[in-house]
Amino acid sequence: MNPGPRSNGSQLEPLLRVSGLGKQYLQRRPFSHTKIAVDAFQDVSLTIFPGKTLAVVGESGAGKSSLARCIALLEPATNGTVELAGTNLAALSGKELFSMRREVQLIFQDPSSALNPRLTACEIIAEPLLIQGEGTKSQRRARALQLMEQVGLDPAWERKRPLEFSGGQRQRVAIARALALGPHLLILDEALANLDAANQTLILKLLAELQAAHSLSFLHISHDLRLVSEFADEVAVMRLGRIVEWKSTRNLFASPEHSYTRELLASVRSVQSILLERSA
Repeated sequence: MNPGPRSNGSQLEPLLRVSGLGKQYLQRRPFSHTKIAVDAFQDVSLTIFPGKTLAVVGESGAGKSSLARCIALLEPATNGTVELAGTNLAALSGKELFSMRREVQLIFQDPSSALNPRLTACEIIAEPLLIQGEGTKSQRRARALQLMEQVGLDPAWERKRPLEFSGGQRQRVAIARALALGPHLLILDEALANLDAANQTLILKLLAELQAAHSLSFLHISHDLRLVSEFADEVAVMRLGRIVEWKSTRNLFASPEHSYTRELLASVRSVQSILLERSA
């Protein structure tokens, strides 16, 4: 198990501590009624400190999204523990767990499928407040309009529905919704993958501003090492359901140790050199 980078002498406790986490799914055998257990990921241990960003990178099928869903409490892990601010989430009762969900919010890759097309932008952003029973209708609307402004959306668009927004604007709506309950951890599950380069840059800038303003921590699930290099403090490389390397971003890019990490970095540099040749 890779112990990961140290906290550089910081006295802060981790906001998130994942220890020995694993997830299995039951899968039916072809042409059979019997089922077998298949590991999505296993023995994953990670920490994220307040106000920091950890990126988890790897190819499709590595188990990154399943890991994100377990940390976000959308699915139960098969084994291991997830601690948030020192609290073991598996030990919480149903009511306690419901309350704790406000602390961790997940932003998906495709806002078109993650946002209810029948609701207005204001209703979508205010929905978490409604579910948690917070405030009056007018207070929830006021909070939603405030969040629209924070993420760079005109509050005058409050009655627009998701399909009336561009892809970048829809992702801003999703970010505003994720912020509604004042979480401490945002999980970005390939949240920039469907955006063009210009919108990726704008959303990255927005996320950096929000992180600085609210001391947010980010778990950034991605396959794009170029984006990771601009955004993450640390990078964990995931292969076949396991973390194979975990370093500060600077050290990982400067001196990768695992052969798989070197392959990933080499592929990125190859693509960059091709693009430079085409633009020359």
